[in-house]
Amino acid sequence: MAQTHERRERNQKGEMSGVEQAIQIAGIACDVVVLLFKFVYFFFESIYRKFVPAVEESVKGEVVLVTGAGHGIGKQLATQYASHGATVVCWDINAENNAATVADIAKKGYPKAYSYSCDVSNRQVVFDTVAKVKKDVGDITIIVNNAGIMPTHRLLDHTQQEIERIFGINVLAHFWIIQAILPSMIKNKHGHIVNISSCAGLFGLENLVPYCASKFAVVGLSEALYQELKLYPGCNVKTTVICPYMVDTGLCKNPVMRFKSTMQMETPEAVAAAVISAQRRGEKAITVPDWYFYLSTTVRTWPMNSADALKDFLGARLESDLH
Repeated sequence: MAQTHERRERNQKGEMSGVEQAIQIAGIACDVVVLLFKFVYFFFESIYRKFVPAVEESVKGEVVLVTGAGHGIGKQLATQYASHGATVVCWDINAENNAATVADIAKKGYPKAYSYSCDVSNRQVVFDTVAKVKKDVGDITIIVNNAGIMPTHRLLDHTQQEIERIFGINVLAHFWIIQAILPSMIKNKHGHIVNISSCAGLFGLENLVPYCASKFAVVGLSEALYQELKLYPGCNVKTTVICPYMVDTGLCKNPVMRFKSTMQMETPEAVAAAVISAQRRGEKAITVPDWYFYLSTTVRTWPMNSADALKDFLGARLESDLH
C-alpha cells in the first residue's frame, strides 16, 4: 500500500522509475514502428489506386443537393447525378436558369429533380430552404457546394461589397449549408459533403486575390471538417474537396495560357464527371486534371523563387476583367 502511494506521488511529481521509463520508451518505439508501417502502406496503396481505382458506389436513391445548378458545372452536376438515378435538389439564385436545368432533366426521363431559388450567402434563407426540401423531398444525403463567383481584377479595384459577396457565396455559404444539413447526416449515420474549391485554392494568382483567399478557405474548411467528423462515433459522413483548373463556364473571362495544347481550359461536363466519380469513390481530395495535385504538392517543397519561376514559365493566368 505504501509502495502504491509512493509511486503515485512520484507520478504526480513527474518522476518515474527506470523500469517505468523503459516501458514508456518501448511503447513510443512501437508507436513509431506502427506509424512508419502506415506511411509505407498508404504510400503503396495510393500508387495501387492510381492503376486500380476504388469501386464507385451507387448514388441511386440518394438525395443530392447541387448549389449553382442553373449554369456551368452545377448544371452538369445536376444532370449527371440524375442520370445515375439520384434525386437532385437544384439551388440557384437565378430561378429561371434553375428551372431550365430541372426541365432538361425531366426531358431526359431521369428521376425527378426539384428547383429552389436560394441565396446561399444568407444563413436564414439557407435554413428555411433546407426545411422546405426536407418537407418536399426528405433528408439531403449528398451536398455539392458548387455555387461561386469569380471577379478577376486587382485587389485595389475591388469594392468592399464585392469582396464581402465573394466570401459570402464562396465560403460562408458552405458553413450555412453544412450547419443546416449535417445534423441529419450525423443522426442517420450517412452522408457525403463535396466542396468545390479551385486550383486557385492551391496557388496564389494575380487578379484573383479575394477569389484565391476564398478557395484556400474552402480547402481548409474541408480538411478541418474531415478531422472533426471523427469526433462523432460511427457517423460515417464523408468529405471530398475538388480543385479544378480553369473551367470554360464564362467565369474565366480573359484567360492567358502559354501551352494551350496541354493546359487548355476544362469543360463543365468533364469536371462534373470527375467530381461525381471522386465522390462515389470516396476520395478525400482531387484536382482536375489530377496531375495538378502532384505539381502543387511538389512546388510547395521548393524555394519560393523557384515556384515563381515555374509559374512564369507556364504562363497560365487571368487578365483583369475591367480592361
